[in-house]
Amino acid sequence: MTDEQIIGMYYDRREEAIKETETRYGKYCLRVADAILKNREDAEECVNDTWLRAWNAIPPAYPKCLRMFLARITRNLSFNRYQLKHTAKRGGGEIEAVLEELEECVADSADIEGQIMAKELGQSITHFVYGLSEREGNVFVRRYFFMEGVAEIAKKYGLKENHVSVILSRTRKALKEHLKKEGYVCE
Repeated sequence: MTDEQIIGMYYDRREEAIKETETRYGKYCLRVADAILKNREDAEECVNDTWLRAWNAIPPAYPKCLRMFLARITRNLSFNRYQLKHTAKRGGGEIEAVLEELEECVADSADIEGQIMAKELGQSITHFVYGLSEREGNVFVRRYFFMEGVAEIAKKYGLKENHVSVILSRTRKALKEHLKKEGYVCE
């Protein structure tokens, strides 16, 4: 079944849409949630919540790419669950490391005026990532969207961990320059 057919079922409010979505994207969404939460039970709950969120969002939303639409929902739900479970415990986790790495590139969230600025910032970062080479883009997305560890990325691409770290460092510097030009970072 195609994405368009599945989305059509959501628009028709047919409950089979959820089953078809789970069949097509269940494993994918579970990998996204598990990469963040590192807990199968919590990841499964987030994926189940993803189906409800998708049901409530479609319509009016009409995702251009259903897979990424679902990944974003799963990712956000997973971050929320992670935050709830780890607010008292700071440090040592992959998410904290990722956020610290990106902190030097992005303006403080208190400086961003509302949802419009946040959306524009997201679009600017997306534009930046599309301008990277395929390998740099993939490494960047795996680290900062899917929250994969440096060792895992290195293994996936047949690189040394140090090389992945260098790629990420250079990409963050380039992102910071890009965001300066766009007016999101002051210095």
